[in-house]
Amino acid sequence: MKRALVLVLALLAGFLTAQPAVAAPSVVRVTGSQGNWRLTVDGAPYTVKGLTWGPPVSEAAARLPDLRAIGVNTVRTWGTDGTTQPLLDAAAANGIKVINGFWLQPGGGPGSGGCVNYVTDSNYRSTMLTEFTRWVNVYKGHSGVLMWNVGNESVLGMQNCFSGTELENQRVAYVRFVNDVARAIHAADPNHPVTSTDAWTGAWPYFKAYAPDLDLYAVNSYNAVCQVRNDWQAGGYTKPYILTEGGPPGEWEVPADVNGVAAEPSDVAKRDGYRNAWNCLMSHTGVALGGTLFHYGTEQDFGGVWFNLVPGNEKRLSYFSVAAAFGGTPPANRPPVISRMDLSRVTDVPAGGTFTVSVGVSDPDGDPITYELRQNSKYIDNSGALVPASYTGSGPFTVRAPDRLGVWKLYVLARDGHGNVGIESRSFRVVAPTPQGENVARGRPATASSYQQQGDGAPFPPSNTVDGSLTTRWASDWSDPQWVRVDLGATTTFQHVQLVWEAAYGRAYDLQVSDDDRTWRTVYSTTTGDGGVDDVDVTATGRYVRLYGHARGTGWGYSLYELGVYRR
Repeated sequence: MKRALVLVLALLAGFLTAQPAVAAPSVVRVTGSQGNWRLTVDGAPYTVKGLTWGPPVSEAAARLPDLRAIGVNTVRTWGTDGTTQPLLDAAAANGIKVINGFWLQPGGGPGSGGCVNYVTDSNYRSTMLTEFTRWVNVYKGHSGVLMWNVGNESVLGMQNCFSGTELENQRVAYVRFVNDVARAIHAADPNHPVTSTDAWTGAWPYFKAYAPDLDLYAVNSYNAVCQVRNDWQAGGYTKPYILTEGGPPGEWEVPADVNGVAAEPSDVAKRDGYRNAWNCLMSHTGVALGGTLFHYGTEQDFGGVWFNLVPGNEKRLSYFSVAAAFGGTPPANRPPVISRMDLSRVTDVPAGGTFTVSVGVSDPDGDPITYELRQNSKYIDNSGALVPASYTGSGPFTVRAPDRLGVWKLYVLARDGHGNVGIESRSFRVVAPTPQGENVARGRPATASSYQQQGDGAPFPPSNTVDGSLTTRWASDWSDPQWVRVDLGATTTFQHVQLVWEAAYGRAYDLQVSDDDRTWRTVYSTTTGDGGVDDVDVTATGRYVRLYGHARGTGWGYSLYELGVYRR
């Protein structure tokens, strides 16, 4: 029995000694004096060379070695909770630190995250303070922690919730609460600094006046990043700062293109944007302690293509630019470089018609290039998705336009077969084709089964379908069936009908004619309508022409810009 016990203890001792040692938590300090600060980790100087983190934390172990290879030593998050552990573990295993964020409403700038009354809502403040200190206590001993970051763009974001004197009161109350959180975090964890991020240096006067317990400031700045140094000097601040988001100009900062939408910078301009942002930041020696550029994300949607370094898990020029800025070692094979993208028609592409696209592309390694074209409808329906475009050719390309009116974006993806991609985009406006002949319905009397008389932009009467304008529309009640009809004034023979739908369209409908507005003859039917522009070649005779909807294509009513009846 004694011998067995000794054996068990020996085995247990062997098991215990075989386990990997848990790394001790780092001690992180902001040291130095006015204008001569530095960040230290366990006494060694530390410049934040980072990226904001986008993928699921479950992918951290597989992805962080890649980030380490390109010189990244820090990743930034916006939220810290029970799911954070795998990211911290993977970071520590790769010699990377984490800026652990805590989300506060309204987060993410104007219009994001909901509104909270920081003056009166003591329950929200108490709940958040308890939640944040809870996770600080859970993770403060983890070697992956660099610092804590309380809030994101909330001082700016409050302009969406309040105005006037109340806005000022709320901003002061919010920043005072941030200071309460900073004080509580320091009490729980004296070994890691606390900062707070906003979207503009205009938040820093509030931090200076009402958040003395912050160890350093933080800002998200894209096109204005080179102005941050001047703002800091002009503000007379006594704390250093880091950049928590930065890169090329965002959608909100660029001029409009010929179609009135944001002109997305080219792949080359984005590449240079990361380099320039980093150079401007680090020129503020002794004050700027580094930053996390935006964004290590994999989404291949509208926003992902604008900012992600690896959209669709493919490396682009900006990935290599960040590696160069951080002194890392990226893969030797480089992405294709797109020098131009030209569309034969930009402002007046007929719905369902075609236009040509030509691109100038080179590959620095001489790799053969393959192409894919996609399109996006964000400026029509706020969709972020990039969907396959209909096209032929291998360059130049013949692209068939969608039949839905509005401004679309077309993307060319050029791949080299080595996991690298070049991406360029242009907008194009889809317009209704002009049918041959005379529109005998234009300006004639129109009636309908119903029309919306209240709501944003209302009323939407049936007369809008025959006014010749594609900016006015008829909108019905949200039920089936519904109809709209036009009186041509006399019995007329016509050869074509054009229906120009708004987003809410008819899935199943008939085109009908009548001589007396009582007895109707169906001259065309469909049960597969998909909106956009329906051009129907049909020869018929009657005084009255009616669109009779049996089934809507959406949960809303029927919404029609124009009902054109053409005599050739």
